[in-house]
Amino acid sequence: MFFVYAIDSQVRTYTYVGLTDNIERRLEQHNKGYNKTTKAYRPFKLFYQEQFETRIEARQREKYLKSGVGREYLKKLKTTQ
Repeated sequence: MFFVYAIDSQVRTYTYVGLTDNIERRLEQHNKGYNKTTKAYRPFKLFYQEQFETRIEARQREKYLKSGVGREYLKKLKTTQ
């Protein structure tokens, strides 16, 4: 199983979209500062996830969510929560 996820910084305006096979481990890595890209924006809260059978499917969805249309979709999702 593969997951596409979106996390939100709790202290700054920043949303990160990623792909993983273990969501709990990956969120922990983001919050501990292991990822150079997200280190400055810690801590994070998971607000979106989708599950896929193959990495290829997950990668396609990740690319979509990182596009302009995908970012707008996530923004709308955040405002309805």
